[in-house]
Amino acid sequence: MKKTNIFHGYCVLMSFFMLQLLVARSQLTPDFYKTTCPNLLSIVRKEVKNAIKTEMRMAASLLRLHFHDCFVNGCDASVLLDGSDGEKFAGPNLNSARGFEVIDQIKSSVESACSGVVSCADILAIAARDSVLLSGGPSWKVLLGRRDALVANQTGANSGLPSPFDALEVIITKFANVGLDVTDVVSLSGGHTIGLARCVTFKNRLFNFSGTGATDSTIETSMASDLENLCPSVNGDGNKTTALDRNSTDLFDNHYFKNLLNGKGLLSSDQLLFSNSTTIIKTLVQSYSATSALFFADFASSMIKMGNITPLTGSSGQIRNKCSAVNS
Repeated sequence: MKKTNIFHGYCVLMSFFMLQLLVARSQLTPDFYKTTCPNLLSIVRKEVKNAIKTEMRMAASLLRLHFHDCFVNGCDASVLLDGSDGEKFAGPNLNSARGFEVIDQIKSSVESACSGVVSCADILAIAARDSVLLSGGPSWKVLLGRRDALVANQTGANSGLPSPFDALEVIITKFANVGLDVTDVVSLSGGHTIGLARCVTFKNRLFNFSGTGATDSTIETSMASDLENLCPSVNGDGNKTTALDRNSTDLFDNHYFKNLLNGKGLLSSDQLLFSNSTTIIKTLVQSYSATSALFFADFASSMIKMGNITPLTGSSGQIRNKCSAVNS
């Protein structure tokens, strides 16, 4: 009876969020700025391209900013707001979220072309798409028309953002809380095909995993050895980084999923998708590892879905002049 009630509750929750998603999609449109800022997409593309040229890692950072924005109060650019009570200083973002200066540069260029028209939330969504595309991944039409939040939600960021230390069930629940399903969990996790992670995010797997006094048994042996050398148990630098997608650092491809099949997922939350998951999730990992086109299609679909999480539209919120502060 208990399992039935839980399943019923999950279905009701997902039905509620699907209704919200349909409402959001009816309010957002890919040609929202067609007359008010006709060169918007080319301006953003140029700035993202320059940023990635300067630092390849920036593609992953911009993608992650959009993700961390949408999971807290929806896609409203609240993650960009300065202030000690802002989301920037929440645990999952502190000394971790990056790329703010790139968004500021994009906003400046956009303002020069069309002042007071384009929201920071929409800039985040376009920059995330361009980051994926310029790294070799898929493209999709970004629905636009979001407005910017007036407040941040640090508490929500601390409680709602998926963590590399979360159990799979917790991650699934956090996704469901914003209207995303298990296919979205797996496909969006594939965003880890680009970017780096700090020792502090995976060191728990190396020396005393879950209090066992040993290394996480799901890590491939040679990879575990390399990571232990990079992140020693004593006097190690927790801010040292390594590739999330071993042997395919900067290319957006399906190699991340191939790594999971071989015990080479870096974060615990990555490897769980294959080593400690349900049949449905494991099958998705295997399918994505075998067919990049399927992964690309599902990833693009999930990004559109995530980009439509409770956006501010119409007269709600504002169009910020600077992305880091509300208008005075």
